[in-house]
Amino acid sequence: MEERENHGEEPGEEFGELIRYTLGGYLGGLAFGFFLDYLGFAKSGAGQWVVRTLSGEGESLFEGFFAFRKRFRGGTSSMAEAYGWGKLFGMALPWAIDGASRLTGVDVYGIEGFYIPFFYALSDQAGANVSGLFFLRKASTGWREAVSRYFHHPVMMTGLAVLLVAPAALFLARLMGFSPSTQVRTALETILANLCWLPPLIGWMAERKNP
Repeated sequence: MEERENHGEEPGEEFGELIRYTLGGYLGGLAFGFFLDYLGFAKSGAGQWVVRTLSGEGESLFEGFFAFRKRFRGGTSSMAEAYGWGKLFGMALPWAIDGASRLTGVDVYGIEGFYIPFFYALSDQAGANVSGLFFLRKASTGWREAVSRYFHHPVMMTGLAVLLVAPAALFLARLMGFSPSTQVRTALETILANLCWLPPLIGWMAERKNP
């Protein structure tokens, strides 16, 4: 019982460090977007792939490194580590969705392509939420307790809210006439949809409140 409690508690987790990773991804996406627009590749599909990956998933690379570093150093597993692994494993899905959409003739600049930036911005968040649930299952006596802890965990609930709100906002923006017609606009659309910084922020605030 003692081992389970020590394994499942979340004090001292380094969510503040994960927030800094998100900012690095934003800046990388914007910088590369400016660079491609300057070179005349405003609508390059390959360019959009890189810009969206940096803007929406750049932090996942850093967070995956965070999780790997924590695993390499050993010690007690944490929610932050599980969160990082989940985000890293969720990165590949938008690449496949983007490629398949272009191959099947979807207008990636119009309303019907609203879902593409969503997956770049938040497929890793979905992976993080799933990974977090399995972490709680490992730290619990059964699935019933794990699910109950999931729906009472501020980070998991914030992540779930983000997954529900972001696609509606993206659809509304496209409906109102927004189009990712340049690489900078592509980066901005993905950044605004990428609310992955909210769950780590809530976790960081919880750490400060309950050190």
